[in-house]
Amino acid sequence: MAFVFPGQGSQHVGMAKEICSAYPIAREVFDEAEDRLGFPLADLCFNGPEEELRLTVNTQPAILTASIAVLRVVEQEGLKPDFTAGHSLGEYSALVAAGALSFGDAVLLVRKRGALMQEAVEPGKGAMAAIIGLEEQEVRRICCEASPDGVVEPANFNSPGQIVIAGETPAVNRAMELARSAGAKRTVLLPVSGPFHSSLLKPAAEKLSGELAKVEIKEAAIPVVANYTARLEKDPEEIRRNLIEQVSNAVLWQQSVETLLELGVNAFVEIGPGKVLSGLIKKVAKNAEMYNIEDVASLRETLTAFGGGRQVGRLREIV
Repeated sequence: MAFVFPGQGSQHVGMAKEICSAYPIAREVFDEAEDRLGFPLADLCFNGPEEELRLTVNTQPAILTASIAVLRVVEQEGLKPDFTAGHSLGEYSALVAAGALSFGDAVLLVRKRGALMQEAVEPGKGAMAAIIGLEEQEVRRICCEASPDGVVEPANFNSPGQIVIAGETPAVNRAMELARSAGAKRTVLLPVSGPFHSSLLKPAAEKLSGELAKVEIKEAAIPVVANYTARLEKDPEEIRRNLIEQVSNAVLWQQSVETLLELGVNAFVEIGPGKVLSGLIKKVAKNAEMYNIEDVASLRETLTAFGGGRQVGRLREIV
């Protein structure tokens, strides 16, 4: 079994509110986050406003905190993974789950990471777009063909036929035109504030390396599949290097799922807001069992599926 953790884009107003009401251990995670960050994160997650929650500098600590709040409940109920992985920002949640990063350090890091990513490229100068229905080789060719208009590169390999590109806005627009001409089913400009996971983010990666140097990273107690390499990582220095490289290089999510399948994983549990990863994983791991946990009902369903009799009885009392 692998626990997988969502990244930016999965946030929504109200996330983790119900589970925090039902479980004090979940609310304690928000309390710790607020102590470290110095602002009312719980109110922002539970009540909005949505436009403030969508700001990268807020979104990243919000999703991390909501995910770890749910994780602490899952751990309390006795469900444990063999492996962990997370999509982009979600890799920090995976490292907390694996015992490599403390939550307190992680929430400060992602707040800083969000600010650095936001500042790296002037608003409007960069963009991201999803290319649906083309293979990797064709997307790479299109990016090369569009490069006279500026930097444009693959940024997320999400699933077969879904690749996100990122770069300078004119080049991204040109690549979208070329993709449609090459037979892409769809091209979708993403509502993001910058060209994340492209070489344009190298200044942010360099500054983040300074922040990561101040933080203790332990050997992972549970193996983590890294976005940058799509390989299992446990060594603290490799983890640190991967978190730096991840900012300005593509997220190898499809390849990460394939690595987990090769290791014998046949059940994936998405922990945190939304079901984005569940949808992507189903396209890669067609025969795997897929669960998501973000509230009391989905926690109960997942524990039932894994035979959690004691836990399910307690959940009935809560519900």
